[in-house]
Amino acid sequence: MATLFETNEINGMVLPNRFMRSATWAGMATDEGACTPQLADLMSDLAAGGVGLIITGHSYIRPDGQHSPRQLGIHRDALIPGLANLTRSVHRHGSKIVLQLGFGGAYLSKSRIRRMSAQDFQALAQAYGRAAVRARKAGFDGVQIFAAHGFFLSQMLCPRYNDRTDEYGGEIANRARALIEVLEAIRITVGRDYPVLVKLNCRDFVDNGLTLDDSVQVARMLEKAGIDAVELSGGLLNNPNIMRSKIDSEGIQGYFLSEARVFREKIHVPLILVGGIRSYELARELVEEEVVDYISMSRPFIREPGLIKRWKAGDRREAACISCDNCFEPLKKGEGISCLPLEPKEAETFFPQLSEIVPASPPHPPGTGYKISIGLEDWQINYIPVIKIQMLSNGQISER
Repeated sequence: MATLFETNEINGMVLPNRFMRSATWAGMATDEGACTPQLADLMSDLAAGGVGLIITGHSYIRPDGQHSPRQLGIHRDALIPGLANLTRSVHRHGSKIVLQLGFGGAYLSKSRIRRMSAQDFQALAQAYGRAAVRARKAGFDGVQIFAAHGFFLSQMLCPRYNDRTDEYGGEIANRARALIEVLEAIRITVGRDYPVLVKLNCRDFVDNGLTLDDSVQVARMLEKAGIDAVELSGGLLNNPNIMRSKIDSEGIQGYFLSEARVFREKIHVPLILVGGIRSYELARELVEEEVVDYISMSRPFIREPGLIKRWKAGDRREAACISCDNCFEPLKKGEGISCLPLEPKEAETFFPQLSEIVPASPPHPPGTGYKISIGLEDWQINYIPVIKIQMLSNGQISER
């Protein structure tokens, strides 16, 4: 029986436990895509906190494939020394690190996909291969192909975006061709002994999107072509309401758990599950029952880099992350990703039906007044009609 804290391996990559940090755009690279000390410190903290395998945010393999500002790049050799500092900072703590390889954003037009030629796809696959070589030179323990969330390779799998009628469109074997060619190109450059993972949507959760059946077929094709592990996710970045509805549903953990059970029956390579896992007990159950082989998380580690160390020490309380997504607010300001917990709000007890503001007379200063409200107030099990008078000062309710 597998356990969470046992030593294990993926194609020779020895891991100290079965916890992974799922790829997340950190917004901490330079404008040219170079690694910064800030990003190295972030990854080092995760390693020190006990995460067995860290997967970086998607790094762009060609200049025309950059999606976000301050996104990590792997498109030229000059970036290797900075990335080597990153990998050394992780290895110092006994963890492993994989570089996620990506191309393009989640908002490409259907017309762009239509315009691409077979030579364009082959050139792109070769760029992935060269990027994997750079990753290996920089000391990364493996690479992960990003084929989820509506980014380029994910769009190729999705009929909603890929309506080509040639060998790259139509049935799922054709829609998966670009992804398989990427894997084959990477294998040619780094060989069979270098770990290559993939992040794949189990389904897109949109009309005319990638279905579960088609996704399973893609995973089986990847397995045959030599993939070493599959990380399951789902949904499209440009349709965030799907995932928000899952996050907002009380009590849901493991957003893609039912889909993972289907994959478990159909593929034999290690299976990694990401999405809403916050409980040690659920993680233990999934691994011990061999539903999945690895537990992947992201936002909980933004809030608690030392979460795994805490769980291993015996403090098995759930992750403190509440999935509020406030951690992305600093990204918008160019400050990099970090946890900004939402301020808790007091539960409403008074429900005004009518309010009126009356100016206060001297000796109160100008701008002072009274807010007089008539409404219902929650008193234990009953709602009582009340008149509430509050002091106002410059438009703000005064606690006095």
